[in-house]
Amino acid sequence: MPLSERIGERLRLMRFGLIGAAAAAMHYWAAIALVELGGLAPLRANVGAFAIAFWCSYFGHRHWTFADRRGGHPAAVFFRFLATALLGFLLNQWLYYLLLTYLTLPYFISLAIVMVIVAASTYLLSRLWAFRAEQLP
Repeated sequence: MPLSERIGERLRLMRFGLIGAAAAAMHYWAAIALVELGGLAPLRANVGAFAIAFWCSYFGHRHWTFADRRGGHPAAVFFRFLATALLGFLLNQWLYYLLLTYLTLPYFISLAIVMVIVAASTYLLSRLWAFRAEQLP
């Protein structure tokens, strides 16, 4: 891989990390607010928090992280990202359920662990599929 591509990929990874951290913080604090202030169970709060953070993640990645990639029609990109996010969320919810059920950690620590684990898979799916580079003929 040429140096310019390696630098570009490192910058993309940095941007992904910044947008991801902002969306993750939004998700995390929304989940805590929904549990502590809204009285929801942690797994239900996680669903609402995901719905809130999804938009931060989508717009940040679409317009900054992967802005240099033109992967087709914006609606197609959106639905690929939605599918990526939903797959990540299903993994998130499943791991969160396992940690809440089988470990004695507080819900907010379990959520933090799960969010870190899921972030790597979401980056790979976003880079390789949701925001893939447009194929030239």
